[in-house]
Amino acid sequence: MENMNDDHMHGMMHNNSDGGMAPAMHPRKMMMHMTFFWGTDALILFSGWPGTSSGMYVLALFVVFLLAFAAEFLSHSQLMNPGSASHVTAGLVQTLLHALRVGLAYLVMLAIMSFNGGVFLVAVAGHSLGFLLFGSRVFKKSPAAVPGKTSDLPPSMSC
Repeated sequence: MENMNDDHMHGMMHNNSDGGMAPAMHPRKMMMHMTFFWGTDALILFSGWPGTSSGMYVLALFVVFLLAFAAEFLSHSQLMNPGSASHVTAGLVQTLLHALRVGLAYLVMLAIMSFNGGVFLVAVAGHSLGFLLFGSRVFKKSPAAVPGKTSDLPPSMSC
């Protein structure tokens, strides 16, 4: 098999005429970063997004920030009143909220896997601001309604 350049993703492998494997050569080669880099030329979550426009890059950063912030909101908010719903209804709502929180967290993780330094910083900033507002004691006015319960969902991580 011929040597592949580590800086480029050559695509899928295919069988060549002598029975060996060779990279499938595509006219448009895509660079895939495997270390953090700085710049606006990044692929975040979707092919071709945010593109080469710096305005779209800023929008992509804002979206990643909101995803991380929303994941923290769901992790630390008590959205149901205790005793207001049946156990089955409460369990279904908890399951839906859990699925939403996990989905948001995975989207943030996939965005970070673009290895763009700006994406990493806004993801950490979104989680941090969300925790500051919803999870820390800074803005708590009264203790939780149920002792020890601060959220409808179990914590996303235990430190």
